[in-house]
Formats: sequence, structure tokens, C-alpha cells
Amino acid sequence: MAVKQTPPEEEFEEASGALPEVELSTGDLFEQFGEEAPQDDVPRLEFAEPAADESTDVLPAPFAEKDKPATTDERAWYVIHCYSGAENKVKHNLESRIESMGMQDYVFQVVVPTVEEIEIKEGKRRTVERCLYPGYIMVQIRLTDDSWYMVRNTPGVTGFVGMGNVPTPLKSESVQGILRRMEASAPQIRATFKKGQKVRIIEGPFTDFIGIVEGIDESRAKVRVLVSFFGRETPIELDFLQVEKT
Repeated sequence: MAVKQTPPEEEFEEASGALPEVELSTGDLFEQFGEEAPQDDVPRLEFAEPAADESTDVLPAPFAEKDKPATTDERAWYVIHCYSGAENKVKHNLESRIESMGMQDYVFQVVVPTVEEIEIKEGKRRTVERCLYPGYIMVQIRLTDDSWYMVRNTPGVTGFVGMGNVPTPLKSESVQGILRRMEASAPQIRATFKKGQKVRIIEGPFTDFIGIVEGIDESRAKVRVLVSFFGRETPIELDFLQVEKT
């Protein structure tokens, strides 16, 4: 399907007032998704070290000539920020602009890092897609003034992640780790209940018993529930599908 050809001037005018300027740094992102990642299976985001003479000022505002990034002939992966939940919409916006503005030789790939999971809810299994880094998108770019402006002024993009005026690229090892995690063949099973939560057994010889979740083994899709028998609490191992929240 052909993409509507929109003059660059109109696109930039549309985007420039869409969202407020956001200050972002690799430190902020590393704090969220680095050593203190909220899930154990989320790969760490590791950024290349900035050059010694690079500024550590805030990110440049759109069209600020003095703050344009330096041109480089090397393609690299960068991280851009958008509002959480809007990742796929922004990806679509950016891919449409790449085609309409003829930027295929400068912006090569746009990736929203996601994984498939099997969610157990109300006794039913369903496959869902989980975003590994909510509010962040990976983009492979040959960084020039034009490519920077095109990406930065895409509707929904609030900024690049960087240590200063120049966006900071991801380390290749970090990129490969994320891509391998996305390509994992078997979806993981993720429970919607937590340790210490009250649940009802809905299948098997203990149907309708109420118990407390003592432990969860997501790799085996098993949950250990403490059930009271004659005044004594007894642990029972059950499948995720055999219990539900009360």
C-alpha cells in the first residue's frame, strides 16, 4: 500500500507541537532497566561510553542548529523514548516517515522489544505480548543531521536517550542479547497471582478449597498452595490452571 507523500515541512510542523520536550539520559534508563531490571528475564541495556570531549548538556530542542548531532557514517542502534503503551503506534509513524521521506539509507530498522507469554487468567490460557522496556523503542540509524531530525520529530517521539547533545548508541552485545530474547521459541508462562495471595482451587480433588500461595514456579507452570486440613496447613502443588484468584 502506498504511503501518502507528505512534504517534510508539513510533517515537522505537525510533530513539533505534539509532545513536550523530555530530558532523557542513559543513567535514567539504566536505573530502570539496567542492573535493577524489574524482571529477571529482561536483558540489560548497556550503552557505549561517550567520547571524552562530548558535552553532557541536556538533549537539544528541535531545529536548534547549534545542538545538532555530529554526522557519522556508521550505523548503530539507539534508544528513543515515547509514552508507555504507544510503542507500536510510534513505530508505525516512524516507518511511514522513513518511506515517505526516502530515509531508507539512513534509518534501517525500528524494533519494539517484546516477548510472547502465556497468561493464566480466570482459569484460562491466552497468549499475550509483553513489552520488555515500556516507553522505549530501538532504532538502527546512520546518524546525520537529517536522520536525527526525522526521527526526533516523528509524532509520539519525546526524545533520544543520550549522555548529552549526541544520542548514545547501545553496545552491540546488548543489542544481540535483546534480539535473542525476542527470538526465544517457547513462550513463557506467567501467572497473574503472587506469593501470599488467597486463591481458590477450581480443579481436582481439592476443588473449592481456599488456600494461600506459598510459592510460584513459572518455568514449570506450578504453584504451591497452603491449604488448611483439620487445623493444619498442608502444602499442595498444583498447575496454574487449577487455581484462580478469590
